[in-house]
Amino acid sequence: MDKVVATAAEAVADVPDGATLAVGGFGLSGVPNVLIEALYERGVGGLGVVSNNCGAMESGLAVLLAAGRIARVTGSYIGANKEFARQYLGGELEVEMIPQGTLAERLRAGGAGIPAFYTPAGVGTQVAEGGLPWRYDGQGGVALASPPKEVREFDGTEYVLEHGIRTDFALVRAARGDRHGNLVFNKSSRNFNPLAAMAGRVTVAEVEELVEPGVIDPDAVHLPGIFVQRVVALTPEQAADKKIEQRTVTTPATDKTVNR
Repeated sequence: MDKVVATAAEAVADVPDGATLAVGGFGLSGVPNVLIEALYERGVGGLGVVSNNCGAMESGLAVLLAAGRIARVTGSYIGANKEFARQYLGGELEVEMIPQGTLAERLRAGGAGIPAFYTPAGVGTQVAEGGLPWRYDGQGGVALASPPKEVREFDGTEYVLEHGIRTDFALVRAARGDRHGNLVFNKSSRNFNPLAAMAGRVTVAEVEELVEPGVIDPDAVHLPGIFVQRVVALTPEQAADKKIEQRTVTTPATDKTVNR
C-alpha cells in the first residue's frame, strides 16, 4: 500500500515516447512542475497531452512544448502562450480544442468508466458539426480538421455525443497526500487535478506535504488513493516554488480617498 517513490525521476522512468498524459493544473495553479521537469530530463518526445492549457511563463508543460516534445494537445485554452500558438498555426502541433466544461467531464467520465455521454455544449457549432482545425499545413490552410459528431434529440433538445478520455499516465500536484495515495488539493488547484488523476491508467502525484495514513480525515479526502499509483514528496523548496502569472496590486489610499 505504500506508494511513495523516492524521486520524481524514478516516478516517471517508464513513460515512453508517444505516451498520452493527463496533466492537472490551471494556468500556474496546481501544476505538477517537478514531475514535468523530470520528464523533460528523460528526453521523451512525441507526447499526447490532455490538459486545460499547455503551460505559461515558460513553466509547466511549456517546458516540454518549447523543446518540441509534444505532438498533440487536447485542451480548452491557449491564452498568452505564444509558442503554443506559433506551433499550432505553423503546423508543428496537432490541437483539439474542447469547451472547458466538456473537457472536465470527458476526463471524469473516462476515470469513472463511462465511455461516452451527451451534452448540449457545442450543438450548432463546429464542435458538433466538424471542421475545427486540428492541424494547419504551415501555409495558412487546414491539413486536418475535426470530424462531425453524433447529435441526438432528447425531450426536444439536441445534444452532442462526447467520448470519455483515458490516458496512459497522469501527472498531478496536491497540497497533502498520504502513503496510500489519498490526496487533498488546495483551493483552485482542485479544478483539473482530480479529474486528470482519474483519467490516467498510471497516476503520479507530487505532494507538497506527505503525511502518514490516517492523518487526513476521510471526509477531507478530495481524491481517494485508488486512483493514484505513485506519490512523490516534494522538498520544502520545491513546494514553495510557486510563480504568479499576473501580479495585481492596489494603490494605497490617500487622505482624500479614505472614508471617514
